[in-house]
Amino acid sequence: MIQASLFDRPSPFGGKTITAVHDHERLASLFARVFTLMSDGRWRTFAEIKAVTGGSEAGISARLRDCRKPRFGGYVVNSRRRGNPKDGVWEYQLVV
Repeated sequence: MIQASLFDRPSPFGGKTITAVHDHERLASLFARVFTLMSDGRWRTFAEIKAVTGGSEAGISARLRDCRKPRFGGYVVNSRRRGNPKDGVWEYQLVV
C-alpha cells in the first residue's frame, strides 16, 4: 500500500534533472499507476507496463527503482529474462 503521507511533504523524487515544482505531480502520478498495477505480483515487461500505465519505459524503470528505496517502501523488485536470452527482453515483478 502506498503511504499517502509520502507525497504530502516535499518531493521524494530526486536527481540532477528533477525540479519538484515542475516534475513532482507527473512522477508521483506515474509511480502510483506503476505501483498499483505491479502490486499484484505478476511478471511484466516495460512494454506491458507502459501499455497500461502510460509514461515512457525509462520512466517506468525509474519508478520501479524507486520502489526499492526505503522512502518508497523498500520493496523487492525482481527481474529475469523472458524468452530467448539473446533477444534481451526482461520482465519485472514487484513483491509487496
